[in-house]
Amino acid sequence: MKSRLMIGFLALAVLASALAVVFAKHQSRTLFVELNQLHQQRDAMNVEWGQLQLEQSTWATQGRIEKIARQRLHMTGVDFAKVVIIKP
Repeated sequence: MKSRLMIGFLALAVLASALAVVFAKHQSRTLFVELNQLHQQRDAMNVEWGQLQLEQSTWATQGRIEKIARQRLHMTGVDFAKVVIIKP
C-alpha cells in the first residue's frame, strides 16, 4: 500500500515537473519574441533620432539663420563706416 502511494506521489511529481518545464519553455519563448521586438523598436528609434539630429542641424545652418534674420527681422550686416568706437 505504501509503495503504491509513493509511486502515485512520484508520478504526480514527475507530471508537475513536466508541466513546469513546458510552462517555463513557453514563457522563455514569449519573452524572447518580445525582446526581439523591443530590439527592432530600439533600432527604429535610433534611426529616427539620427534623422531628427540631421534635420535639426540643417535648420540651424548659418545661412538659414542669416536669411531669416534679414527677411523676418529686417536685420542687415554691420556697416563699418557707421561704427563709432567709444574710448573711456
